[in-house]
Amino acid sequence: MSPTKANLVEEGGCQVRMVHLDRVTRARKEAIPERELDRLALVYKLLGEPSRLKIAMALRGGEMCVCDLAALLGISESAVSHQIRRLKDLALVKSRREGQILYYSLDDHQVDELIRVGLDHVRE
Repeated sequence: MSPTKANLVEEGGCQVRMVHLDRVTRARKEAIPERELDRLALVYKLLGEPSRLKIAMALRGGEMCVCDLAALLGISESAVSHQIRRLKDLALVKSRREGQILYYSLDDHQVDELIRVGLDHVRE
């Protein structure tokens, strides 16, 4: 095999340049709007930061306040509040006030499902 062909195979390239229009057309029909794609990328980016992911995973078990999360994660309450704010901005986490305490939880079951599917994937 020539070096050029070997490089193409190793890099996942095509040995024969041919566009399959039916596949390209199907992919275009299934494409999501840029705005939704950007938002989805941001969700994954937010959950890609270890502290935020740990917070989201902790909240899978139920409500927790900032003090609880700080004790669990071993970081400052200020750091937890900052991370919570980012998660709330994208509606991944919601809050509920009880007197002077704010309790945080996952916004809905879909956030839990997103984490569960990711865990299933890495555990296979």
